[in-house]
Amino acid sequence: MVRGAAVYAALVGVAWCALAPILWAVSGSLKQDGEIADATLLPERPRWSNYGKVFDLLPLGRMLLNTTVYALCVTAGQVFFCSLAGYAFARLRFRGRDMLFLAYLATLMVPLTVTVIPQFLLMRVFGWVDTPWAMIVPGLFGSAFGTYLMRQFFRTLPAELEEAAILDGCSTWQVYWRVLLPHTRPALMVLAVLTWITVWNDFLWPLVMIQRNDIATATLGLVRLQGQYHTQWPILMAAAVVILLPLLVIYAIGQRAFIRGIAMSGLGGR
Repeated sequence: MVRGAAVYAALVGVAWCALAPILWAVSGSLKQDGEIADATLLPERPRWSNYGKVFDLLPLGRMLLNTTVYALCVTAGQVFFCSLAGYAFARLRFRGRDMLFLAYLATLMVPLTVTVIPQFLLMRVFGWVDTPWAMIVPGLFGSAFGTYLMRQFFRTLPAELEEAAILDGCSTWQVYWRVLLPHTRPALMVLAVLTWITVWNDFLWPLVMIQRNDIATATLGLVRLQGQYHTQWPILMAAAVVILLPLLVIYAIGQRAFIRGIAMSGLGGR
């Protein structure tokens, strides 16, 4: 009983550390400017009008739509190309396969900030600076982490499925698309959720590439709500809560498949 109580106390502490900033943001979004520094969690008179002011000061609806389009396109590309590459590295036999995979996996050790300048120069050569293409194309064709995730999942599928499909006359593409890919839905859900969250929360790349509000992302909207000499913190927190809500909905919808995919792909520490 003591051990169980200690485990639950530790879990409550970790959960509180994760939830406290969110609760503080929700509380701050309902306060006045003078109350924002108060230690009280609940304001005396909640000001729901702060949420309306966000949309008056900033085209946040347009920014949320832009971010949704970018996240949808990048997620679709990541799911398709990472699953295709993961199938090739897990099932197909070709010379240098393992060395090529290790070299590709080694790119995870390169910090993302190192690649910002080369990618910016490429976008300038293509003429995509300050265009939606700069937000979609660089992340469209897969990633090392997504390929690793799908490879690990494809390796868990029994070889008999592939052998039976080949005996039935299926080509390599048909084995991938019709036989093995439907069995990887948990891993696809994990990859989709993680990619969506990454694109939705991305700040550095949009800050470098985007200037216009009509194609800006939601994270850029938070920056543009901050003034040079004064910032309306309740309105800023209200915008942060609005931006956070779609992520909570996405995770709530895919929670079971996400947890199952983490467990079956070997990323859960086993």
